[in-house]
Amino acid sequence: MKVLLVYYSTYGHLHRMMEAAAEGAGEVEGAVTEMRRVPETLPETVLKKMGALEAQRQFTHVEICQISQVDMLAEADAIIFGSPTRYGNMCAQMRQFLDATGQLWAQGALVGKVGSVITSSATQHGGQESTILSFHTTLLHHGMVIVGLPYTYAGQSRIDEVTGCSPYGASTIAGRQGERWPTANELEGAFFQGRHVAEIASRLAG
Repeated sequence: MKVLLVYYSTYGHLHRMMEAAAEGAGEVEGAVTEMRRVPETLPETVLKKMGALEAQRQFTHVEICQISQVDMLAEADAIIFGSPTRYGNMCAQMRQFLDATGQLWAQGALVGKVGSVITSSATQHGGQESTILSFHTTLLHHGMVIVGLPYTYAGQSRIDEVTGCSPYGASTIAGRQGERWPTANELEGAFFQGRHVAEIASRLAG
């Protein structure tokens, strides 16, 4: 039973959250996880000005799922997507990648597979929920079974700290300069979601 984690991360916040989700999924018996990045669309000159070029070197060991390789999505039983918010929507890099899955849609190749989303934003109310919910629209068009982060993960109900995570999916707050890294509570939410996704996929596969 394969859980594929496909994401885009500018500075590494989403990368860390997806690592935690992979760890959670890996706890489920029979689950095999694989992490892949979507292709970058920004030129190196722009990434350098953003201070992202150096940051991205920390996870270049994660292979890129090229547009020509979208068929690998059909080989997975569950897919967890990770995208930072861009004005309340997924980032352009992820949008471009998903727009290349038309053939998979025509074939119904993702119908019945589990789909889930993790996100990040600069600010506490930076469009995390709208990003995940609008992302779900694409997954529904593919006929995927959407899995979120249930309230059995009690960490999303905490009020003693500023934290991401909602019933739609795990999330983290990165700060305006990317200075805030995922907290233990947010990482636990991603871990819980990864495990939950793998459990649901295992039941469907069984």
